[in-house]
Amino acid sequence: MMSDSTEPPQRHGAEVSRIGQSARIEPEKPAPPRTSARPEPIEALHLGSGDPLLLLHGFMLSPHCWEQTAHRLAARCEVFAPAFAGHWGGAPSRGWSTDIHTLADRIEEQLDEMGWRTCHIAGNSLGGWVGIELARRGRARTLTLIAPAGGWNAPSFTQVRIGLKFLSLVPIIEIGKRTGRFVRHNPLTHRLTKMLLVKNSAAVARADTTAVVEAALHCPVMLPLIFGAMRAPGLSPLSDLSTPVRLLLAEHDRVIPNRVYARRFLRELPESADRILVNQVGHVPMLEAPDRIATLIAEHVYASRGHLRAI
Repeated sequence: MMSDSTEPPQRHGAEVSRIGQSARIEPEKPAPPRTSARPEPIEALHLGSGDPLLLLHGFMLSPHCWEQTAHRLAARCEVFAPAFAGHWGGAPSRGWSTDIHTLADRIEEQLDEMGWRTCHIAGNSLGGWVGIELARRGRARTLTLIAPAGGWNAPSFTQVRIGLKFLSLVPIIEIGKRTGRFVRHNPLTHRLTKMLLVKNSAAVARADTTAVVEAALHCPVMLPLIFGAMRAPGLSPLSDLSTPVRLLLAEHDRVIPNRVYARRFLRELPESADRILVNQVGHVPMLEAPDRIATLIAEHVYASRGHLRAI
């Protein structure tokens, strides 16, 4: 059985690599100063030059969570980090139920508008799930999955449990919408948010935490996506993915713990896929360890060129 303790998880016939504090990438283009001012919605981050790189955020988040990592990657890649439909900054989403395919459709439209037939893709949580769908459609040169969602069978108790877990947040979100500025800037709100999403709270800027709270309070697709995920069929077998894959598991994932939700990825991804346990980070590691996440993405992108090997 897989464990999310200090021992790295294992799968049949292979070990998962462990990446600790030593993996670093130095930012060549500094990110904008982080302030405590109320952040504004972002339709998409688009910066840098080089290999096309698509960054996909998680459920109820926004492109803000990629800012620090995106600026570190911009010296080497043309980075595009859009907001999902129905999320803060994204296009409207209609209907009482939506699904991964609908989100992927909109991202494909954006890629077409930019002239990106294919690109490198890195996705966190929900973004990883959408990234897999885009890879199946032939849009991915490489795929980096960061604490990916969707690793459950359907129908299954695990699928229902994750749906109920997110449904339990609905009353909290509704209270937050009605209390306005108080909940957005309340130290307790920030502390609880960081407890859920990261391991090292001190490493997360106040503005980044505020952006997470704002995104959660401005996610009209919350209920439609929960209902859609609870009704949707499970992921197709992952063993037939032809795209080079790197799986990054967060050691202290409190949202979708590895011991339950990473099993399918560890078992079914192709033998060639990298399997890495990232030390001392939570479910959204870009918030607390942008250097390490940028390094791990960049390694995978450059390894695909054939003259470098990811380590």
